[in-house]
Amino acid sequence: MITHLRLKAYGKINLALDVLRKREDGYHDVRMIMQTVGIYDQVELQVKPDPGITVETNLTYLPVNENNLVYQAANLLMEECSIKKGLHIKLRKFLPVAAGMAGGSSDAAAVLFGVNKIFQLGLSKEALMERGVKIGADVPYCVLRGTALSEGIGEKLTPLPPMPQCQVVIAKPGISVSTRYVYENLHANQLSPDQHPDIDGMIEAIRNQDLLQVAGKFGNVLELVTAEKYPVIEQIKQVMRKKGGLNALMSGSGPTVFGLFADPEAAKDAYEELRYGASSKFAKQVYITNFYNARE
Repeated sequence: MITHLRLKAYGKINLALDVLRKREDGYHDVRMIMQTVGIYDQVELQVKPDPGITVETNLTYLPVNENNLVYQAANLLMEECSIKKGLHIKLRKFLPVAAGMAGGSSDAAAVLFGVNKIFQLGLSKEALMERGVKIGADVPYCVLRGTALSEGIGEKLTPLPPMPQCQVVIAKPGISVSTRYVYENLHANQLSPDQHPDIDGMIEAIRNQDLLQVAGKFGNVLELVTAEKYPVIEQIKQVMRKKGGLNALMSGSGPTVFGLFADPEAAKDAYEELRYGASSKFAKQVYITNFYNARE
């Protein structure tokens, strides 16, 4: 029996994000193109002889109780399957927090995968995804990974062909954004047709493996709220485009911004400008990475 497991919880970006309507239950129907990127948190699971779940993290402001999604993920499976042993979860965060990259959801997805493997529960990926939506709308996608169309509240997933590789520069300004605030101030039912991104056009571009066309279809309706409140988002996008990015967009409800670069040298220039140059005042965290398309 496995008693110790180390896992990588990869972050995501939204190549396109549309909000179709606000539902009567308070949630929103969305249509998004999700993409995993190659930066990740580290999740370590250790079986304990005594019952109970304990959590430790490298960030002092994160909860280490049932308010942490990794605790909720472990508890969900361990209660359902009547597991008597305990589990210690060690979480090392590298993904930006509250940044639109689904870091917490990805951590939870990794724990679902890990608990299933350690305790030999025999649950399929689809079964883990079904349970994951009880924790958060992005968790099923974080179990799936890769390139996917996400619909409903985020739980209806259609895998898409892998994106053609390129360099991805990711920059998070030194602010945090409340997802609830963004959705409450979007007024989704009042959006005009031209405010919605062309999701179908982006799917076609992905199927054609046309990176330039994908970048040309970028769109995120949540920018209408977040970017208006925080002008730094548009400032970061402008830096990325000026440095040779094919295009740049805010991910999720923000405030993280990413740019796609076909030229590795241009990506390096954008990274260095945002990390060390005059534009470093715009970004607190900057990464240079690529797409992560594996679905193990």
